[in-house]
Amino acid sequence: MDISGHAAIIAGGASGLGAATARALTEAGGRVAVLDVNMEIARETAASIDGIAIECDVTNAEGADAAIRQAVEAHGAPRVLVNCAGIGPAERILGREGPQPLENYARCININVVGTFNMLRLVSEHMSKADTLDADGERGVIVNTSSVAADDGQLGQAAYASSKGAIASLTLPAARELARYGIRVMAIAPGVFETPMLRGLPQPAQASLEQATPFPSRLGTPEEYANFVMCILGNKMLNGEVVRLDGALRLAHG
Repeated sequence: MDISGHAAIIAGGASGLGAATARALTEAGGRVAVLDVNMEIARETAASIDGIAIECDVTNAEGADAAIRQAVEAHGAPRVLVNCAGIGPAERILGREGPQPLENYARCININVVGTFNMLRLVSEHMSKADTLDADGERGVIVNTSSVAADDGQLGQAAYASSKGAIASLTLPAARELARYGIRVMAIAPGVFETPMLRGLPQPAQASLEQATPFPSRLGTPEEYANFVMCILGNKMLNGEVVRLDGALRLAHG
């Protein structure tokens, strides 16, 4: 897909992977709406790419619907949705103070899984009504963000790993269902990337993760994630698949 002149929506687009993807899509000629709960950073990101910032809680059905409609009014029907909104809590199922509070697990599932599905269902409706872009009948592409933790979840990652596993499992049925509308659905499973979430870890922990990555032995950059999003847009046979982007990393026990 050639995104030039077309609309894209980035959920969780204010920083990290989402912001890098917003920049890449803009550089390719796309008209980008940055959706996020952090409006201060979202406005900064949108201003830097001549896009628009829209406040959006991905877990709220009515609020997300209103945010998407605002993006459609500004830029037209979205041809690309990239779901980057998410959290990465670290908490053991049974800790020193007892069982993990159920609300902590539910919050992770609600933001990472329900939020992703909410955006997918709402944006796909607008995509399905747009004109086809080519002889194959393509109308749009949706890219969700899973994680290597879906396969290699470590100690303290029960909530996060299960949320990312759900996103991975969503990929194929969503792609099959939306195929009739010419909409492709993919998921990227990043390894350890330079994001605000990871930068919150102690420096020794970051160094350990770098060393655990066979090659290149460093953290991935948000630009490398964004680059792969662009690769997905450019190759129509990429559909219904979860692709690890991890430098051959396999997370250890923890």
